[in-house]
Amino acid sequence: MKMRDLSGQIALITGASSGIDAAAARAVHAEGMHVALAARSHDKIQALEGELGERAFAIPTDVGDEFQVRRVFEAVIERFGGLDLLFNNAGVGYNGLFQHGDTAEWKATIDANLWGVMYCSRAAIPLLRGRPGVMINTVSRIGGRRSIEGLAVYSATKFAVVGLHDALRKDLGPDGIRVSLIEPGAVYAKWGHNVPAQQMQARRDAIEALHADDVAQALLYTFAQPAHVNALELLIMPTRQISP
Repeated sequence: MKMRDLSGQIALITGASSGIDAAAARAVHAEGMHVALAARSHDKIQALEGELGERAFAIPTDVGDEFQVRRVFEAVIERFGGLDLLFNNAGVGYNGLFQHGDTAEWKATIDANLWGVMYCSRAAIPLLRGRPGVMINTVSRIGGRRSIEGLAVYSATKFAVVGLHDALRKDLGPDGIRVSLIEPGAVYAKWGHNVPAQQMQARRDAIEALHADDVAQALLYTFAQPAHVNALELLIMPTRQISP
Protein backbone atom coordinates (compact mmCIF):
# COMPACT_ATOMS: atom_id res chain seq x y z
CA MET A 1 0.00 0.00 0.00
CA LYS A 2 1.40 3.38 -1.02
CA MET A 3 1.44 5.88 1.86
CA ARG A 4 2.58 9.49 2.04
CA ASP A 5 6.26 10.23 2.62
CA LEU A 6 6.39 11.78 6.12
CA SER A 7 10.05 12.74 6.19
CA GLY A 8 10.69 16.29 7.37
CA GLN A 9 7.24 16.76 8.85
CA ILE A 10 6.71 17.84 12.45
CA ALA A 11 4.78 16.07 15.21
CA LEU A 12 3.92 17.03 18.78
CA ILE A 13 3.25 14.03 21.02
CA THR A 14 1.67 14.67 24.43
CA GLY A 15 2.25 12.29 27.33
CA ALA A 16 5.36 11.06 25.53
CA SER A 17 7.12 9.65 28.59
CA SER A 18 5.94 6.04 28.19
CA GLY A 19 3.45 3.61 26.68
CA ILE A 20 1.48 4.56 23.59
CA ASP A 21 2.96 8.04 23.33
CA ALA A 22 6.58 6.94 23.50
CA ALA A 23 5.80 4.25 20.91
CA ALA A 24 4.16 6.88 18.71
CA ALA A 25 7.19 9.15 19.06
CA ARG A 26 9.50 6.34 17.98
CA ALA A 27 7.22 5.43 15.07
CA VAL A 28 6.95 8.92 13.57
CA HIS A 29 10.65 9.56 14.16
CA ALA A 30 11.49 6.36 12.26
CA GLU A 31 9.53 7.80 9.32
CA GLY A 32 11.89 10.79 9.25
CA MET A 33 9.68 13.21 11.15
CA HIS A 34 10.77 15.80 13.71
CA VAL A 35 9.06 15.19 17.03
CA ALA A 36 8.38 17.36 20.07
CA LEU A 37 7.91 15.31 23.25
CA ALA A 38 5.61 16.81 25.87
CA ALA A 39 4.98 15.19 29.27
CA ARG A 40 5.19 15.87 32.99
CA SER A 41 7.98 13.31 33.49
CA HIS A 42 11.00 15.44 32.62
CA ASP A 43 13.60 12.70 33.07
CA LYS A 44 11.74 10.21 30.88
CA ILE A 45 11.20 12.53 27.92
CA GLN A 46 14.79 13.74 28.15
CA ALA A 47 15.90 10.11 27.98
CA LEU A 48 13.67 9.57 24.94
CA GLU A 49 15.06 12.71 23.33
CA GLY A 50 18.54 11.30 23.82
CA GLU A 51 17.50 7.96 22.33
CA LEU A 52 15.92 9.52 19.23
CA GLY A 53 18.57 12.15 18.55
CA GLU A 54 18.62 15.55 16.94
CA ARG A 55 15.15 15.45 15.37
CA ALA A 56 13.58 15.11 18.82
CA PHE A 57 12.88 17.85 21.37
CA ALA A 58 11.70 17.31 24.95
CA ILE A 59 9.43 19.92 26.57
CA PRO A 60 8.30 19.24 30.17
CA THR A 61 4.56 20.03 30.29
CA ASP A 62 1.35 19.46 32.20
CA VAL A 63 -1.30 19.64 29.48
CA GLY A 64 -3.96 20.43 32.09
CA ASP A 65 -2.29 23.82 32.58
CA GLU A 66 -3.21 26.25 29.80
CA PHE A 67 -0.15 28.44 30.39
CA GLN A 68 2.19 25.47 30.01
CA VAL A 69 0.40 24.39 26.83
CA ARG A 70 0.90 27.83 25.29
CA ARG A 71 4.58 27.61 26.17
CA VAL A 72 4.86 24.23 24.42
CA PHE A 73 3.49 25.54 21.15
CA GLU A 74 5.72 28.61 21.31
CA ALA A 75 8.68 26.25 21.74
CA VAL A 76 7.57 24.15 18.75
CA ILE A 77 7.36 27.24 16.55
CA GLU A 78 10.77 28.45 17.72
CA ARG A 79 12.42 25.05 17.21
CA PHE A 80 10.69 23.69 14.10
CA GLY A 81 8.77 26.60 12.56
CA GLY A 82 5.44 24.81 12.23
CA LEU A 83 3.42 21.67 12.98
CA ASP A 84 1.90 18.88 10.89
CA LEU A 85 0.59 16.42 13.48
CA LEU A 86 -0.72 16.84 17.01
CA PHE A 87 -1.11 13.53 18.81
CA ASN A 88 -3.10 13.90 22.03
CA ASN A 89 -2.77 11.02 24.46
CA ALA A 90 -1.75 12.50 27.81
CA GLY A 91 -4.34 11.45 30.37
CA VAL A 92 -5.26 9.71 33.59
CA GLY A 93 -8.00 7.41 34.85
CA TYR A 94 -9.05 6.64 38.40
CA ASN A 95 -10.90 3.43 39.22
CA GLY A 96 -13.75 3.29 41.74
CA LEU A 97 -17.49 3.60 42.13
CA PHE A 98 -18.81 7.08 41.37
CA GLN A 99 -20.62 7.53 44.68
CA HIS A 100 -17.40 6.97 46.58
CA GLY A 101 -15.22 9.04 44.24
CA ASP A 102 -12.66 11.60 45.32
CA THR A 103 -13.53 14.90 43.64
CA ALA A 104 -9.85 15.84 43.48
CA GLU A 105 -9.31 12.73 41.36
CA TRP A 106 -12.29 13.69 39.20
CA LYS A 107 -10.74 17.08 38.57
CA ALA A 108 -7.34 15.59 37.72
CA THR A 109 -9.02 13.24 35.23
CA ILE A 110 -11.02 16.03 33.57
CA ASP A 111 -8.03 18.40 33.47
CA ALA A 112 -5.80 15.90 31.69
CA ASN A 113 -8.28 13.99 29.53
CA LEU A 114 -10.54 16.82 28.39
CA TRP A 115 -9.08 20.23 29.17
CA GLY A 116 -5.65 19.04 28.01
CA VAL A 117 -7.04 17.89 24.66
CA MET A 118 -8.97 21.14 24.27
CA TYR A 119 -6.03 23.36 25.18
CA CYS A 120 -3.62 21.52 22.88
CA SER A 121 -6.03 21.23 19.96
CA ARG A 122 -6.90 24.93 19.98
CA ALA A 123 -3.25 25.96 20.30
CA ALA A 124 -2.33 23.69 17.38
CA ILE A 125 -4.79 25.13 14.88
CA PRO A 126 -2.83 28.27 13.90
CA LEU A 127 0.31 26.16 13.41
CA LEU A 128 -1.52 23.62 11.25
CA ARG A 129 -3.47 26.00 9.05
CA GLY A 130 -2.12 26.35 5.51
CA ARG A 131 0.04 23.19 5.60
CA PRO A 132 -0.96 20.16 3.47
CA GLY A 133 -2.07 16.89 5.06
CA VAL A 134 -2.07 18.13 8.65
CA MET A 135 -3.94 16.36 11.44
CA ILE A 136 -5.13 16.49 15.03
CA ASN A 137 -5.24 12.89 16.23
CA THR A 138 -6.41 11.91 19.70
CA VAL A 139 -6.60 8.63 21.60
CA SER A 140 -10.07 8.33 23.08
CA ARG A 141 -10.19 4.61 24.08
CA ILE A 142 -13.12 2.24 24.00
CA GLY A 143 -14.46 4.09 27.08
CA GLY A 144 -15.59 6.83 24.71
CA ARG A 145 -18.05 4.46 23.04
CA ARG A 146 -19.19 2.20 25.87
CA SER A 147 -19.18 3.17 29.53
CA ILE A 148 -17.14 1.04 31.90
CA GLU A 149 -18.20 0.22 35.46
CA GLY A 150 -16.01 1.92 38.03
CA LEU A 151 -14.78 4.46 35.49
CA ALA A 152 -17.69 6.88 35.25
CA VAL A 153 -15.70 10.11 35.20
CA TYR A 154 -13.03 8.65 32.92
CA SER A 155 -15.71 7.44 30.51
CA ALA A 156 -17.40 10.85 30.65
CA THR A 157 -14.19 12.55 29.52
CA LYS A 158 -13.78 10.10 26.66
CA PHE A 159 -17.36 10.54 25.48
CA ALA A 160 -16.72 14.29 25.57
CA VAL A 161 -13.59 13.90 23.46
CA VAL A 162 -15.59 11.99 20.83
CA GLY A 163 -18.15 14.81 20.66
CA LEU A 164 -15.44 17.46 20.59
CA HIS A 165 -13.70 15.82 17.64
CA ASP A 166 -16.90 15.40 15.66
CA ALA A 167 -17.45 19.15 15.94
CA LEU A 168 -13.79 19.97 15.27
CA ARG A 169 -13.86 17.88 12.11
CA LYS A 170 -16.71 20.00 10.81
CA ASP A 171 -15.08 23.26 11.93
CA LEU A 172 -11.65 22.51 10.46
CA GLY A 173 -12.38 20.33 7.42
CA PRO A 174 -12.90 23.32 5.11
CA ASP A 175 -9.37 24.47 6.04
CA GLY A 176 -7.88 21.10 5.09
CA ILE A 177 -7.15 20.15 8.71
CA ARG A 178 -7.96 16.50 9.39
CA VAL A 179 -9.36 15.49 12.78
CA SER A 180 -9.12 11.84 13.74
CA LEU A 181 -9.67 9.52 16.71
CA ILE A 182 -8.03 6.24 17.64
CA GLU A 183 -10.08 4.18 20.09
CA PRO A 184 -8.13 1.18 21.37
CA GLY A 185 -9.40 -1.53 23.64
CA ALA A 186 -7.15 -3.08 26.27
CA VAL A 187 -3.49 -2.17 25.82
CA TYR A 188 -0.30 -3.36 27.47
CA ALA A 189 0.72 0.11 28.61
CA LYS A 190 0.99 2.04 31.84
CA TRP A 191 -2.55 3.09 32.61
CA GLY A 192 -4.80 4.09 35.46
CA HIS A 193 -4.68 4.75 39.16
CA ASN A 194 -6.18 2.76 42.01
CA VAL A 195 -5.96 -0.41 39.88
CA PRO A 196 -3.66 -3.19 41.17
CA ALA A 197 -0.95 -3.89 38.59
CA GLN A 198 -1.29 -7.67 38.90
CA GLN A 199 -5.04 -7.44 38.33
CA MET A 200 -4.60 -5.36 35.17
CA GLN A 201 -1.83 -7.67 33.93
CA ALA A 202 -4.06 -10.72 34.38
CA ARG A 203 -6.90 -9.05 32.46
CA ARG A 204 -4.60 -8.12 29.60
CA ASP A 205 -3.00 -11.55 29.43
CA ALA A 206 -6.41 -13.25 29.29
CA ILE A 207 -7.40 -11.40 26.10
CA GLU A 208 -3.97 -10.98 24.49
CA ALA A 209 -4.17 -7.19 24.76
CA LEU A 210 -2.83 -4.74 22.23
CA HIS A 211 0.69 -3.40 22.55
CA ALA A 212 1.65 0.26 22.44
CA ASP A 213 3.25 -0.31 19.02
CA ASP A 214 -0.10 -1.47 17.65
CA VAL A 215 -1.63 1.90 18.48
CA ALA A 216 1.43 3.72 17.10
CA GLN A 217 0.99 1.87 13.80
CA ALA A 218 -2.66 2.93 13.75
CA LEU A 219 -1.51 6.54 14.09
CA LEU A 220 0.88 6.15 11.15
CA TYR A 221 -1.91 4.60 9.08
CA THR A 222 -4.26 7.53 9.67
CA PHE A 223 -1.68 10.29 9.25
CA ALA A 224 0.04 8.82 6.17
CA GLN A 225 -3.18 8.72 4.16
CA PRO A 226 -3.39 11.21 1.29
CA ALA A 227 -4.26 14.73 2.43
CA HIS A 228 -7.82 14.42 1.09
CA VAL A 229 -8.47 11.26 3.16
CA ASN A 230 -9.51 11.60 6.80
CA ALA A 231 -9.79 8.37 8.83
CA LEU A 232 -12.35 9.79 11.25
CA GLU A 233 -12.43 7.01 13.84
CA LEU A 234 -10.28 3.91 14.09
CA LEU A 235 -11.56 1.43 16.69
CA ILE A 236 -8.95 -1.26 17.34
CA MET A 237 -9.56 -4.13 19.74
CA PRO A 238 -7.76 -7.28 20.80
CA THR A 239 -9.39 -10.11 18.88
CA ARG A 240 -10.25 -11.89 22.12
CA GLN A 241 -11.71 -8.82 23.85
CA ILE A 242 -15.50 -8.95 23.78
CA SER A 243 -16.29 -6.57 26.65
CA PRO A 244 -17.16 -3.75 26.98
